[in-house]
Amino acid sequence: MHLSELVTSIQEPATLLMARRSRELKAQGRDIVDLSLGEPDQPPPAFALEAARKAIEGPWHKYPPVNGFADVREAIAAKFKRDNGLDFSPEQIVVSTGAKQSLINVIMALAGPGDEVVIPAPYWVTYSAQVRLAGATPVFVPSTVQEDWKAPVERIAAAITPRTRLLVFSSPCNPSGSVLTREELQQLADVVARHPDLIVVSDEIYEHIVFDGEHVSFASLPGMAERTVTVNGLSKAFALTGWRVGYIGAPEWIAKACTRLQGQFTSGTNSIAQRVTLACMQADPALLAPMREDFRRRRELVLKALEQVPGWHCNRPQ
Repeated sequence: MHLSELVTSIQEPATLLMARRSRELKAQGRDIVDLSLGEPDQPPPAFALEAARKAIEGPWHKYPPVNGFADVREAIAAKFKRDNGLDFSPEQIVVSTGAKQSLINVIMALAGPGDEVVIPAPYWVTYSAQVRLAGATPVFVPSTVQEDWKAPVERIAAAITPRTRLLVFSSPCNPSGSVLTREELQQLADVVARHPDLIVVSDEIYEHIVFDGEHVSFASLPGMAERTVTVNGLSKAFALTGWRVGYIGAPEWIAKACTRLQGQFTSGTNSIAQRVTLACMQADPALLAPMREDFRRRRELVLKALEQVPGWHCNRPQ
């Protein structure tokens, strides 16, 4: 008996490996500061927990639609309009079991053997693993601390070939904390416009944890709405990592393809978690400010300490 070639080709995600090692050391009584996972340590907002309590007592215990409840998708579309200036119909929204599933849905729907996916570095390690899982080839575009960990647009342009199907990046960036400006995103959009078969996957799950400048959705730039899949979720902004809710806003043909895949992977996302999603999408974004300010304070504390280390150079996470 043996495992499949597909499974044996998959490595444990580096972030999860580090988190597991951290838990092991803590169990031994070691004093460990675990920075492996992008997981807020604050409690979720009270309104999210109240929504969960009400949902548990309600009629939300049956199989949900594969792409999400209609009212939840409507609320996500309204959130995209309010926060990001994006116009989506509910049919362009797909709710998934975490943004990680949202990403694998998109990558497997649009890339396969013989295809290439351009990934500016540094990047979330899941991107490259999922690209390989789809049978495609990741193409990395490096950057340096002197460049604020932002790969220059001309370097990205040079990495695009006739085999390139996707450009995948996050802004705000995990792990560097850099945020692409509107001007930098427009330069990237100008490159994308020259490649009519290229789709952009914009991971924006850290959008509400921006200290300096502004978050700009790539799909809001002229001509990019039909070329972009915007990925988001509840984990970061609402400190709901364990509820596993992600979602996309995409051209309808991509949303339908992701729904077909998801129907064979997991079907619909947990019903109770979707009712919590509805409450989060309808909440005033100003309610998220206290957590962001706490993270800002911590950033200043850590940067001040790092500045005292001889020979240490780092960018200023935004």
